[in-house]
Amino acid sequence: MKIVPLHDRLVVKRAGEEEVSKGGIIIPESAKEKPVEAEIVAVGPGKRLDSGQRIEPSVKVGDTVMFAKWSGSEIKIDGEEHLILREDEVLAVIER
Repeated sequence: MKIVPLHDRLVVKRAGEEEVSKGGIIIPESAKEKPVEAEIVAVGPGKRLDSGQRIEPSVKVGDTVMFAKWSGSEIKIDGEEHLILREDEVLAVIER
């Protein structure tokens, strides 16, 4: 399924969660914290101002971003979990 976000929305896929701690202990699903890093998989056309002018998004598909722990709305696309965020919920772009 293809999803196209509206306005300044982004569709992101969270980075993989660690299965084993640094000490070698297996972490159960119920104890895992959801990552606050994700890769952008779709970007909306941008926010529209009251004047009608559109502001281009400052991120693009493929960027890895950080966001606050409780940001966005969780959705499933083709059985995989994704998150829809507003661009202003993104805290930083990670450059590697």
